[in-house]
Amino acid sequence: MSELTGRLSVFKTYKLYVGGKFPRSESGRVYEVTDSKGTWLANAPLASRKDARDSVVAARKAFGGWSGATAYNRGQILYRVAEMLEGRRDQFVAEVAAAEGLSKAKATAQVDAAIDRWVWYAGWSDKVAQIAGGANPVAGPYFNLSSPEPTGVVAVLAPQDSSFLGLVSVIAPAIVTGNTVVVAAAENAPLPALSLAEVLATSDLPGGVVNILSGRTAELAAPLAAHQDVNALDLAGADDALAKDLETAAADNLKRVLRPSAANWTADPGTGRLLTFLETKTVWHPMGV
Repeated sequence: MSELTGRLSVFKTYKLYVGGKFPRSESGRVYEVTDSKGTWLANAPLASRKDARDSVVAARKAFGGWSGATAYNRGQILYRVAEMLEGRRDQFVAEVAAAEGLSKAKATAQVDAAIDRWVWYAGWSDKVAQIAGGANPVAGPYFNLSSPEPTGVVAVLAPQDSSFLGLVSVIAPAIVTGNTVVVAAAENAPLPALSLAEVLATSDLPGGVVNILSGRTAELAAPLAAHQDVNALDLAGADDALAKDLETAAADNLKRVLRPSAANWTADPGTGRLLTFLETKTVWHPMGV
């Protein structure tokens, strides 16, 4: 209770984000999220295996419409998300500062970099085909054209050491090219990810394109790696032992796997993640005589 006003404090209730909706975990479980000094911040949903499976269903349902949208339209939608993030900048600064034990100035720098990165990836939406596709020379009277297409449903383990900038750096490149994602938020710092879900829900992004779960990374990763309807894995938030187990599970249906590596999330991201979750379609067409 506030001593100044005599009112009870109203604490924020964080929820999962699945299929454009905000369910609690089907198990009803929660876990305590604390700041870098151990002070309680909030209770976050402790997502279950069923929540992970439900997220894959939602991501697959959204894939057709999202991958079929024009690249220009996807870029517009991502840019709209950046606008919304800018409007809630102060909230994210406070959450990142608490999650990572940063000063306000350093947290502000992280949030500003994350918003800028989201805009940067939005700009790639209608340009990635120019670096990943092309006309191929062949010995015969044919046109031979290659073009990039999204891989499908991507399961993303968000970085554990960068609750917002790292999170944006793994979500944006996957969805801008037409994939849909299921994200396991950083286990000990999930609040910026759950707040990002609120931004996504109030932007133009179709429900199911991004699904965000909080909980135990290993518990959520196992069913995602083994799921037959998940096409790719980004293991940014996995340690070496977990990554090895997940790669073994992913091999069962030949998932594409991006292995974890030491990452400086403030550095120029390049196009690596954009290209990782793309397939190349090549079409042969006879030339007119």
